[in-house]
Amino acid sequence: MSKIHLRTEDRIAFITIDAPPVNALNEEVLHQLSITLDDIINSEIDVVIISGAGDKAFVAGADIREFSTLNKETGEELCKRGQSIFTKIERLPQPVIAAIDGFALGGGFELALACDFRIASSRSTFGFPEVKLGILPGYGGTQRLARLIGIGKAKQIIFSGEFFAAEEAFKFGLIEEITDESPIEKAKDWAEKIKQRGPLAVEFAKKAINTGIDLPLEEGLEWEARFFGELCETADKNEGVTAFLEKRQPKFLKR
Repeated sequence: MSKIHLRTEDRIAFITIDAPPVNALNEEVLHQLSITLDDIINSEIDVVIISGAGDKAFVAGADIREFSTLNKETGEELCKRGQSIFTKIERLPQPVIAAIDGFALGGGFELALACDFRIASSRSTFGFPEVKLGILPGYGGTQRLARLIGIGKAKQIIFSGEFFAAEEAFKFGLIEEITDESPIEKAKDWAEKIKQRGPLAVEFAKKAINTGIDLPLEEGLEWEARFFGELCETADKNEGVTAFLEKRQPKFLKR
């Protein structure tokens, strides 16, 4: 039985992680997620929304039962496998929105961090409990969290293993929006806005941000100018500028 469900609606892809009771990221779930992402990369999808099935968890971490026999070699392999899949999310040409409802812990929190931005219900809970198990976040958590909210706050969250509510996550800058409604519907609202924009422009903007974030400013600016120049030779740029001058809505080319 599939643990990852993919549904498409009007050029929006909805990926649902369905592994009761808490949507844990075991080996099979990660494998199916990787295949699903591969199917999306070169598709006609404009925006991707990732959520968890049920009303308890987005994803409440990895499957701890798989950790009991790990040694140095297999532990490192496990991390690299999870890291590669989450990096695949980060590098998708399409924007990826995490729609979080419930627990986003450990690997689930790391999954959310790999998305481009995050929308959470007010009842959601976040945290990295790995240190309580004698390990550390290994699917990119130590790296992405510090880059997103700063080293000090990231260390406080990871070292303590404490959980925190959506309101705190919003205050820290971990999520972009809190809602008392369905986070999937809120994410869909944003997806509808994004898909009206130039798809190449959105793709290149994502590449510019992701490429430059870890570089010195001067190098990041070089990449920004390079991507801008490439867009200047596209039909989308010509259509966008012409539509603006003609005071009409642009008709961008689709993927």
